[in-house]
Amino acid sequence: MDAVARRPVAWLGAVALWAEAVGVALLNWFLGLVVDEQDMSLAGLDPHAMTVSTWIAGGVFGLYLALCGLILARTAVRDRGPGSVGKTVLISAAVVHGLLGAFAVGLVGWLAFVLMMAVLGLIVLTLVAYDRAFRPGPAPTSP
Repeated sequence: MDAVARRPVAWLGAVALWAEAVGVALLNWFLGLVVDEQDMSLAGLDPHAMTVSTWIAGGVFGLYLALCGLILARTAVRDRGPGSVGKTVLISAAVVHGLLGAFAVGLVGWLAFVLMMAVLGLIVLTLVAYDRAFRPGPAPTSP
């Protein structure tokens, strides 16, 4: 990929992950409120414990997505690929988006699948664009 397109793709991926982080956190907050208002237990669990665990899970997953967005933003600012820890986090985010996309087709619909695959594509494209093996080297001088 040309060096001109690497930065915008990384920035777009960062913004998409930040928006997704906020969306996931708000969705889990709402689901926690719904569970709290129903006042029902699941297999004998306290309803308040389910509410709090929903909020904690949403916060942790939202922070994870925000961290992935931060790694992509740092990649875009520095115009250098992420380190080994950053690559591992981004690869795990790509796997999560692939699984979420597969589940989203059946549970939510095709639009959710397309959005998950778009974010997956931005993450993978950033990883490939900043990979050292794919960087163009100096042009050969002799045949």
